Amino acid sequence: MELADARRRRADRARQVADLLRREVVHGGFGGGHPPLESALAREFGTSRNTIRDALDLLRDEGLIERCPGVGTTVAAEKYPHGLHRLLGLAETLREHGEVTNEVRAMGLIPPPAAVRGRLGLPPGESVVYVERLRRLNGLPLSLDLTYLVREVGEPLFDADLVHNDVFVLLERIAGQPLGVAELTIEAVNADPHTAAVLDAPRGAALLMVERLTHLSDGRPVDLEFVRFRGDRLTMRGHLWRNTDDPGQ
Repeated sequence: MELADARRRRADRARQVADLLRREVVHGGFGGGHPPLESALAREFGTSRNTIRDALDLLRDEGLIERCPGVGTTVAAEKYPHGLHRLLGLAETLREHGEVTNEVRAMGLIPPPAAVRGRLGLPPGESVVYVERLRRLNGLPLSLDLTYLVREVGEPLFDADLVHNDVFVLLERIAGQPLGVAELTIEAVNADPHTAAVLDAPRGAALLMVERLTHLSDGRPVDLEFVRFRGDRLTMRGHLWRNTDDPGQ
């Protein structure tokens, strides 16, 4: 029993350390891409080197660092921040981190499933424009986007440059008014075989699944998206206020 309790305490402590180190990795806190030595980390966190090794193993399993004999520990991958403060397209959000390009994998008019028709407030028999895009940042696969658009704003997209433009920017031009508000849901899902192949990710890898219903400024819902992000390449950030007198905050 004492041995089991000791193992549990060590695992709990390793998880706590990993959470703090993860932030440093994701936010570029380790200059040169090299975390401090295990002995230095053990002193910083007031724990054993074995616990530090366990914490680093957790980050290695997430694909964030690499641990090589004779080389040491290095940061393996950069995560890009996706802000949740404003309603922006992916290229607008990540413009300082590189070029976002879009591969249109499918596009056409389709009869919407009942769930889509209900979210977009469409009458029976009304078609929607469906767009499926693979989105890359600096050439690396980042997300697979499945988008349903009302015909009024969706059909003009057939003649638009979807490779180099965010749909949000194009929608505002077409509608002649800005976008207003979006309802957002984020959850973790495992990559199915098809999505894993498209995103060049391991089968079953953890993905960030974003469901977003976007309205024009006049309140009309026009864009329903299901976006699967590679969880090892993107992190969501935002600010939350507990109290505010401004309902627009």
